[in-house]
Amino acid sequence: MENRSNENNLLILHEDNHIIVINKRCGDIVQGDKTGDTPLLNHVKKYIKLKYKKPGDVFLGTVHRIDRPTSGAIIFAKTSKALARLNKMLVDKEIKKTYWAIVKNKPKKDNGTIISWLKKNPKNNKSTSYLKEGKDKKKSILEFEIIKKLDNYYLLKINLKTGRHHQIRCQLSSIGSPIKGDLKYGAKRSNKNGGINLHSRKLEFIHPVSKKNIKLTTPTPIDPVWNSCL
Repeated sequence: MENRSNENNLLILHEDNHIIVINKRCGDIVQGDKTGDTPLLNHVKKYIKLKYKKPGDVFLGTVHRIDRPTSGAIIFAKTSKALARLNKMLVDKEIKKTYWAIVKNKPKKDNGTIISWLKKNPKNNKSTSYLKEGKDKKKSILEFEIIKKLDNYYLLKINLKTGRHHQIRCQLSSIGSPIKGDLKYGAKRSNKNGGINLHSRKLEFIHPVSKKNIKLTTPTPIDPVWNSCL
């Protein structure tokens, strides 16, 4: 169960001496960018500093990122030991991430695997999907399954096999099923909150220090469409 009772109003899913897992709101940036907006990393540092009355700078490492308009679970490391081990686990694909995505257009199949090669364009911060490999293209794999038919949309469960720039957004768009609210990748209209209906729903991994199995299910944002998924 997430905890809201802290000075920064963070949605905390899990916290111990080595890691803290936050339920990121859509619109929050994980690390600083050209907008100059205060990143989630800084808010978490402030929370740790106040809670534990830490003098000086607080160590906090970013293990992975999710896009600004996306919501859901994100891991930060509170110690250098945890950060190094989690980074290796990420490379070795030992952190299992499951996403939920809401789409208007039903995929042709109820479930399947999308394999394509993504190329990032830094000028417009957008990726393009290709059916064949080539220069600067990265092989990208995800599995999807329709898990619920909503009134006007479909809820998909996504298991990422690779972690590429805008991978879920780009690959779902490439099969004609852009994510609700995602104008950049082909949605017809935006969401009122400026976010998109992509949510990091579940995390499963072995704790980098205690070696306990951590399983977290992340509450979805509170809005009528997400509420209808539950």
